[in-house]
Amino acid sequence: MPMLLPLNPQDIRSPFARYSHGVLVEAGARLVFCSGQLGIGPDDHVPADAFEQARVCFANISAVLREAGMTAADLVRLNAYVTAREHMAGYMQARDEFVAHAAAPPASTLMIVTGFTRPEFLVEVDAIAAGGV
Repeated sequence: MPMLLPLNPQDIRSPFARYSHGVLVEAGARLVFCSGQLGIGPDDHVPADAFEQARVCFANISAVLREAGMTAADLVRLNAYVTAREHMAGYMQARDEFVAHAAAPPASTLMIVTGFTRPEFLVEVDAIAAGGV
């Protein structure tokens, strides 16, 4: 497994939550790029709140990572999108649970967007992971 080194320079503000300002990935790592995952389960159920939708997004990302022999510990970057400021806390709680055991929290961006393809979607998350050869 490649070493993932969190980058949090002392001369900039500390991260607001459990993420790193950057992550250094050792050369030779296998990379996985996960498409944006929406909060919809395999049964087409879409939870009503952002926290539960984010949990589904992360479950979907976990499934993609498993296909590559990786876990959340291999994440180096998360990009997340929510449809309103009031959905940020639910997303952040689910994200922090998802990366709780990662030695190096991934770099992370959270943006507020006007919407997704269907109005019931509140959260979308894409990811990049780096794992051993």
